[in-house]
Amino acid sequence: MKTQIKLSKIIAGLAACGGLMAVGCGEPPAPPAAAAPSGLAPKQVADMLHAVMAADRTVYAKKVINRLVKEHKVIKASEYYEDEKALPLPAQMFRMGAELVTERDIGFTYGLLSEWPINKQHAPKTDIEKQGLEFIKSNGGTAPFYGEETLGDQKYFSALYADIGVAAACVDCHNDHKDSPKTDFKLGDVMGGVMIRIPLGKDS
Repeated sequence: MKTQIKLSKIIAGLAACGGLMAVGCGEPPAPPAAAAPSGLAPKQVADMLHAVMAADRTVYAKKVINRLVKEHKVIKASEYYEDEKALPLPAQMFRMGAELVTERDIGFTYGLLSEWPINKQHAPKTDIEKQGLEFIKSNGGTAPFYGEETLGDQKYFSALYADIGVAAACVDCHNDHKDSPKTDFKLGDVMGGVMIRIPLGKDS
C-alpha cells in the first residue's frame, strides 16, 4: 500500500508555500477544520507543492525582477540586497521561503540544486540528487524525477523538478556572475532543479 499523507498537513504546506511570496501579509492561515479525505500519495503532494512554488517563483521573476530591473530599470536586484537597498534575487527569495517552511516544521523540505551552482551549497550531494539532475537535464526538463532515499534514520520520498530559466533577468544573472561555472544559459534552459522531500517514516 502506498504511503498516504494526511490532507491537513498538505493544506498547511500549500498555505505556507502560497504565502512565501506574499511579503508583508503575515502568517499563513490555519488549515480548515472541515472533515477531509484520508490522505494523498506522496507523489501527489510533491506535485501540488511544486506547482505552487513554480508559480510563485515565475511571477516574482517575470512580474517583479524582470519588469522592474530589466524593462523599467527603476531598481536593481542584488545578492547584497539589504546593504544596497535592492530586490532579493529569485534564488534568494526561494531560499528564504524554504528556510521559513523548515522553521515551521510542517513536515517537508525543499531547496534548489544545480550542477552549475553559484552558491556551492546548492551542488548535488546524495545519489538521488545526482541522478535527478542528470535525469531532468537529459529530458530537457519535460518530466520530474521521483525516488526514495534514507538520510540518517529517516526515509523520504524525494522529487526533483526542473528549474527553468523563465526570464532574461535570471539567465543574465547567472551568465554574468563572477562565481558562475556556466555562462551560456539561454531562456528556457534547465538551470538546475527544485528538490522536495517528504518524510515517509523512520527506517527500520
